[in-house]
Amino acid sequence: MTLIAFLSVAPVIEGSMSGEVAKAVAALEEFDVSYETTPMGTIIETDDPDELFAAAQAAHQAVDADRVETFLKIDDKRTVEQEASEKVEAVEEHLGREARSDRE
Repeated sequence: MTLIAFLSVAPVIEGSMSGEVAKAVAALEEFDVSYETTPMGTIIETDDPDELFAAAQAAHQAVDADRVETFLKIDDKRTVEQEASEKVEAVEEHLGREARSDRE
């Protein structure tokens, strides 16, 4: 079983959220998950659903704000072992190129 999740945890505040988002990302270190942070959220991979939910809860609780919004989307492939990078590679195979633009 492979669980691939998208987690976004953000305080509802004026100004930069990066300091609080960093607290949420740092909280993931306490769990048996691998993760990659992107500009819009964090991709998490694990084989254990309990570990995933505990990590997401810890990330949510790590944010110190009066109001916190958390979004968790899970792809639970129960009969196939697949890493997040393989999902991107499959799209790139169909595109015939990397799944990103050359603009910066």
